[in-house]
Amino acid sequence: MQALLPLLSIDFPSWLKPEIIPGLPVRWYGLMYIFAFATAFILYRKQVKERKFPMSEDDLSSLFFWGILGLLLGARLFSTLIYETSDIYRRQPWLIFWPFRNGKFTGLQGMSYHGGAFAGLLSVIIFAKVKKYNFREIGDMFAAAIPLGFTFGRIGNFINAELYGRVTASPIGMIFPNAAPVPASELWVREIAEKAGIEITGAFVNLPRHPSQLYEAFFEGIVLWAIIWFFRNRKPFKGFLIGLYFLGYGFFRFIIEYFREPDADLGYRFLNFTTGQILCFFMIVFGIVWLIAASRMPNREPIRVYSEEHKKPRVKTEDPAKERNKRRKLRKKLK
Repeated sequence: MQALLPLLSIDFPSWLKPEIIPGLPVRWYGLMYIFAFATAFILYRKQVKERKFPMSEDDLSSLFFWGILGLLLGARLFSTLIYETSDIYRRQPWLIFWPFRNGKFTGLQGMSYHGGAFAGLLSVIIFAKVKKYNFREIGDMFAAAIPLGFTFGRIGNFINAELYGRVTASPIGMIFPNAAPVPASELWVREIAEKAGIEITGAFVNLPRHPSQLYEAFFEGIVLWAIIWFFRNRKPFKGFLIGLYFLGYGFFRFIIEYFREPDADLGYRFLNFTTGQILCFFMIVFGIVWLIAASRMPNREPIRVYSEEHKKPRVKTEDPAKERNKRRKLRKKLK
């Protein structure tokens, strides 16, 4: 079939390669993670300063260390449990965190955002408990800092030419080099090829697809961050931004999943819903339940800016049981 129209789709940029420097085991995807964590740290630190929040630099660094560690562990473990259909990790569990394959450095290929989100949340809860911080307050600041950093992760997926979208005849469709070609014998394939101005010369053809990574970078990253950032000093109660984050991310990701190609080895898990949509549904439910619960918790009034009194370092008090024993001994001596 001869092309009757000029090319109406976009070719993936040939100059974009996963490796920053060819031949060296340094990839853009890993660098994007560093950009993401740095962006979240800067935005969190900005909130601490503008609110005069009583958190030292050491505690801030520790919070991010444990939060990032929990996120990475959860993202990797969840990916191997939910998205890996083979039993390789069951037979060889040490490979879960082994960044080499066949003698080559490949990094940790396969991360689940949903697993990372909930594991990171658990890490922050534990940190708040140990350090005696109010979880809802430090969690709200996290919610306002994370989404913009998430944008870099999806840009990394785009550079890797992975997690591309479904076939489309739209002018914004992009031809990804690693996308699975489809049979040219199918009528719908020939129709889309004609609309996109693509000439079919073989039994299979690589059709344009939605650049869903960029959709996610924009909506789940920039737009969600702008919404939460707007409410950071207008929240009605402590913990509001946590619920808004889970609800907002779940909503945007659920919609974008309709443009994203389902995992080839998983397909649709329930009816016409993908694994990502099912997990996003649970995120939305969690966000709604949390908003209802947080709005009814005691001490829910938002403290936007702390006074100088709150900035004083917290003094550790003795254990109440020890203090009671001291008073008993003192009364015995007086008698």
